[in-house]
Amino acid sequence: MSTNVPQNTDQEIDIFQLSKSIGGFFDRINRSIFRAIQFFIRNWIAILILAVLGIALGFYLDSNKKSFQNQVVVTPNFESVDYLYAKIDLIQSKIVAGDVDFLHQVFGNSSPNAIKRIEIKPVADVYKFIEDKEQNLELIKLMAEVGDVKKVLEDNVTSKNYTFHTITFTSSGEISEKEIVEPLLKFLNNSEYFDAAQKIGYKNLEREIAQNDTIVSQIDQVLKGLSSTAKSDKVVYYNENLQLNDILKTKQKLILEQGKNKIRLMSSDKTIKEINSTLNINENKVVNGNLKIWFPLFFIFVFVLISMFGKFYRKQLALSKASQL
Repeated sequence: MSTNVPQNTDQEIDIFQLSKSIGGFFDRINRSIFRAIQFFIRNWIAILILAVLGIALGFYLDSNKKSFQNQVVVTPNFESVDYLYAKIDLIQSKIVAGDVDFLHQVFGNSSPNAIKRIEIKPVADVYKFIEDKEQNLELIKLMAEVGDVKKVLEDNVTSKNYTFHTITFTSSGEISEKEIVEPLLKFLNNSEYFDAAQKIGYKNLEREIAQNDTIVSQIDQVLKGLSSTAKSDKVVYYNENLQLNDILKTKQKLILEQGKNKIRLMSSDKTIKEINSTLNINENKVVNGNLKIWFPLFFIFVFVLISMFGKFYRKQLALSKASQL
């Protein structure tokens, strides 16, 4: 019985000390809050002036430093993808170098300083990449064996072979398609070599479509002739007639190819063909449009920091002088 009493006493002392330390912690917090309130009351004029200056400066910068993102989706035809990427890199290098004369040549009478940054990235579409292209599927399998599949799909060697690519550029103000996008596409399509390649490729595609239409028409004539000489229940689906099955498969393949060719023809009138554009997307960055909030807070924070440093310095200076007496 007597051996348990000291243990209970120690537990009561520990609980008392714990509650006392917790109470002291909250007291220190209360004193800190009170001192902070006193500081702001004593310096309310300086704080008010800093807040007004911060808000005014923030409003000014917000109204003059707007940033808009613009996107143009294009498809490079006639193996011009490397040419397209080189042209975009050239424009970006001239923007960084501040070559106003070059930018004026690209965008004409538009403000040469309107574009702040430009880049191009592929629109990842692996299914389109391997569609009807067994060699592309084998290439991805081979590259995936020695690396991560995602990295393989995003690698420049792979990604540049995608159909669509997005040109993204940042402007300092709202723009129109006529003043920026049209001059940009005109500059990208300004190539004698690819102009000649486009004309030849377009005519070849038209010729291929016409020839396939002729072949499909001839197949229809052959099928019509067969149907007039064969029994009605054995015209098309007689499985032992291998020659007839081959003709039907050829027709089906040509019809699918014709559909793709006609879609290709729509985008083959230019080397770099615009698919669609999305302009004047207001960039929702943390500070964009919110400088009138951040500047007052920043000024007040710096003022508080300087005041705390001054108080610390005066205190240490007094202690130093006291120790020398």
